[in-house]
Amino acid sequence: MATLAMQSDKSAPPGASSASFWKSGHRPTLFAAFLYFDVAFMVWVLLGPLAPIISKELALDPAQKGLMVAVPTLAGAILRLVNGLLVDRIGPKKTGAIGQVIVIAGLAAAWHFGISTFEGTLALGVVLGFAGASFAVALPLASRWYPPEHQGKAMGIAGMGNSGTVFASLFAALLAKSFGWTNVFGFALIPLIAVFVFYLFAAKDSPDQPAPKPLSAYAEVLKEKDAWWFMLFYGVTFGGFVGLSSSLPTFYADTFGVTPVVAGYCTAAAVFMGSMLRPFGGALADRFGGIKTLTVVYAVAAGILSVIATGPASLAIAVALFVAVMGTLGLGNGAVFQLVPQRFRKEIGVMTGLVGFGGGVGGFYLASSLGLAKKMTGSASLGFLIFAGLALVALAGLTVVKSRWRTTWGAALQGARI
Repeated sequence: MATLAMQSDKSAPPGASSASFWKSGHRPTLFAAFLYFDVAFMVWVLLGPLAPIISKELALDPAQKGLMVAVPTLAGAILRLVNGLLVDRIGPKKTGAIGQVIVIAGLAAAWHFGISTFEGTLALGVVLGFAGASFAVALPLASRWYPPEHQGKAMGIAGMGNSGTVFASLFAALLAKSFGWTNVFGFALIPLIAVFVFYLFAAKDSPDQPAPKPLSAYAEVLKEKDAWWFMLFYGVTFGGFVGLSSSLPTFYADTFGVTPVVAGYCTAAAVFMGSMLRPFGGALADRFGGIKTLTVVYAVAAGILSVIATGPASLAIAVALFVAVMGTLGLGNGAVFQLVPQRFRKEIGVMTGLVGFGGGVGGFYLASSLGLAKKMTGSASLGFLIFAGLALVALAGLTVVKSRWRTTWGAALQGARI
């Protein structure tokens, strides 16, 4: 039935109703992809809200704190490439199941044996990278069920699973204060296991799954200039989102002297905005085109980050600025993944891995550079300013490619805007 619905909806005109969207794919899979992505992202950034507590107990300097919260991001970026390959070869459902088992086992070990060294936190960060790599599974799992005119909405809803970072920000420090920070890993196992069971029963691979390709074929994608552009564009939007998600608890605690719990609440406000606006970014891109949406996103993000680099005078001003920039970046995340499936539909698994890799590298750079800037200059301002410059580089790149995109692959699309 889902296949027939997909086929009947492929001719839907631009601006098709939300009803046709819900009939055009497989809702249980979309919901499973969202939940898997949600809990995976919750644990991926878990070291961020715990960083003020862990760094005090282990006597870490600012650079070590920055590296500790950045390692899961880098590990997730690299593992997204692996997952992108596996998605196209064995299917997204099996790939996601393998990743979930590894994360559950790793967190169980950390909870049971505990962590007492800086090196131990880095090892845990690598394991948490498997959770971050869920991005390269959840998005193609959902995307392959939906036709081109609904890609922005489908990818936006599945991608809204990055809202899991809100739960980490809200509850990790609070639970650590009451039960100890290593026990937070045990509490995290509860939703992870529950979602894993649901995922096994609800998620299904699309009948549109492409035939497995030889590994050498994946190198061909990197010969496409557009693949590198998408990696840059997502490196700014998602890199900014996840880098700030991991770094803001430490920034608030160090800059304004608030408790880890309060820092977590302030971070949650910004993360919530970025997560909730992601599907709206996809919807805006469906309606106005991903290029127009991203043009506004990069210009606004660069401006807000430049203001942040001057040093907010109060906690309230800082929270307002970070909520604004995270919301902007969230819109951009949705817009990028409205464009990717239009250009690389047959290679969406490997492209999700590659583009996700770019986003993870951007997040690693931002999180680690903020800690390094703090150690070297006493302030994180330089890190924010350089990232604002990267947003302007992305804006310039978009200006370079937009005409070619619209007159080549964009002109061949039916019922979708770029």
